[in-house]
Amino acid sequence: MDVTQVARDLADEQQVLDDIVADLREDQWALQTPSPRWSIADQVGHLTYFDHAAAVAITDQAAFQRLVADLANLAGADDESVDDFTLRTYRAMSAAELLSAWRRNRAALDEAATALADDTRVIWYGPSMGSKSFLTARLMEVWAHGQDIVDTLGVTRVPTDRLRHIVQLGFITRGWAYVNRGLEPPTDPMRLELAAPSGTMWTFGPDDAPDSARGPALDFCLVTTQRRHIDDTSIAATPGAREWLLLAQAFAGPATTGPDPGTRP
Repeated sequence: MDVTQVARDLADEQQVLDDIVADLREDQWALQTPSPRWSIADQVGHLTYFDHAAAVAITDQAAFQRLVADLANLAGADDESVDDFTLRTYRAMSAAELLSAWRRNRAALDEAATALADDTRVIWYGPSMGSKSFLTARLMEVWAHGQDIVDTLGVTRVPTDRLRHIVQLGFITRGWAYVNRGLEPPTDPMRLELAAPSGTMWTFGPDDAPDSARGPALDFCLVTTQRRHIDDTSIAATPGAREWLLLAQAFAGPATTGPDPGTRP
């Protein structure tokens, strides 16, 4: 799969969430989501801020470094202070203004992505990323924050085979989930056997790996983005795989833990 296809899948995933929030009442945008302190508007505001940052990272490295410096100046601040900084502009907007801002920033990112080749590296807040991984991370973000929104609204979002991007990201970040917690990462390989929404099977890792996890791809994505506890899914895991999935974190940033069992069934 080339970077052009990843960009198309990102745009499609963004549009799915747009369709969900576009007709919400103003008061619904203020509903609190399962993410502490974040309303539906905050979820979209977060995407708006970082879609802008992603477009700038591709098109203007000097300007992006200024964005990095702005966040670096908050070093030592708590999560609430970081949220206040990144969301301040968007919290002052009406729902219609916020939706318009998100659409503009998405369009800017989509346009910027047309300049990416498969071997392009994009600077980011941590190490630079390959272009496909960079856009995959944006797709994972919109899907995961979208999950918080659909959970809040009690609506259904039909899963698609675009989940494969998130599955692959979750799989390759296995070792990082340990390192991010100051733990020694496992050296034994892992086997994944996941049922795609289309009904096909996706497999990762050698079939004779000592540990494995099996189940719906959707459930794996929910666990690795910390939107569900493994016990609230249909994933069957060996002890080593379960240990990993209790730590799994497909997104960057400080180590965090997912929901407790039974809190987001």
